[in-house]
Amino acid sequence: MKKQASSDLLQAIAVCCELTNTQLSQAAVRVMSDDLAQYPEQQVMGALHRCRREVRSHLTIADIVARLDDGRPGPEEAWAICAPTLDDEGPTVVRTAEMDVAFGVALGCAHDKVAARMAFLESYRAQCMAARSEHRPVRWQPSLGHDASGREGVLLSAVAQGKLAADHVRALLPYMSPIDPQAERILALRKPAKLLASGHD
Repeated sequence: MKKQASSDLLQAIAVCCELTNTQLSQAAVRVMSDDLAQYPEQQVMGALHRCRREVRSHLTIADIVARLDDGRPGPEEAWAICAPTLDDEGPTVVRTAEMDVAFGVALGCAHDKVAARMAFLESYRAQCMAARSEHRPVRWQPSLGHDASGREGVLLSAVAQGKLAADHVRALLPYMSPIDPQAERILALRKPAKLLASGHD
């Protein structure tokens, strides 16, 4: 059963429409509010707040959905995470599923950094919009670089942030032993982890 929009959400949509010079019929407002009510209200409220500051005219559902804070990095942040591995396979990074797809597109024009960035941003925005439209939760996954010495810090940081499951990281770092108390403490605190990602047991 579809969720119904709260009075607070309806009011926030009305205010945002007024401030962005958007005129919608009552039926259109109802459709917009019903669609947005299917997302966590706190995320929608945050997105509407951003729209009030960023959208100059004619507010759309896409404008709002694109600004949902659902754990996915913004396009520029996502590119900053991926860019170092464009021509260097050494570093280990932790990326979302949407970042992986967009990075694959960027690799097709890796010889031109500007073109690679533009290709990544376009693909990433499209991937995020599709994921949000289908209500798919963010899913983080590691991309292990050739430099094994640099993996531990990156993966442990992802565990501490709730992006990866502790048991998953343990399996990726078989050489790690209890003699590293800081690493063990991080992994212990995150077990069981309340993950930002899905798909990890």
